[in-house]
Amino acid sequence: MNRFYRFYVLILSALLFIIASCTGQTVETRSVQVGSVTFLTQIASTPETRERGLMGRTDLTEDQAMLFVFPDEATRTFWMKDTPTPLSIAYINKQGVIKEILDMEAFSLAPVASRYAVTFALEVKQGVFSKKGVKVGDRISLDQLKGVSADR
Repeated sequence: MNRFYRFYVLILSALLFIIASCTGQTVETRSVQVGSVTFLTQIASTPETRERGLMGRTDLTEDQAMLFVFPDEATRTFWMKDTPTPLSIAYINKQGVIKEILDMEAFSLAPVASRYAVTFALEVKQGVFSKKGVKVGDRISLDQLKGVSADR
């Protein structure tokens, strides 16, 4: 019975992931420079893509990121519900300056709030910012985000 239950849960999880992936929403990908490091970055600029974020992702590499783009500058709160990969998040203001970098634990429901008003949040695999030398005060190039706007 235990073996059947695990198989059932695995199949159900796979089906839910496939259904979630087939919503017809495409996520734009761009190369985004952060300080001296470039990440292949998915852009989450709609309420749906920002809500989904990196949920369910286990294949994130050290060269990949997700940039959350918001329509205004405000304090932000993220959590890790349904996110199996530990992440680091950089909260970034409207000028493109990293204001803080925080770590987030897999599957945690604990809120990870910014202390500053920000327009962007950049998520990478946990520890990658530190490993690649990205730090508070570094900038993202806003020129690379021309044409990106956030939906409400």
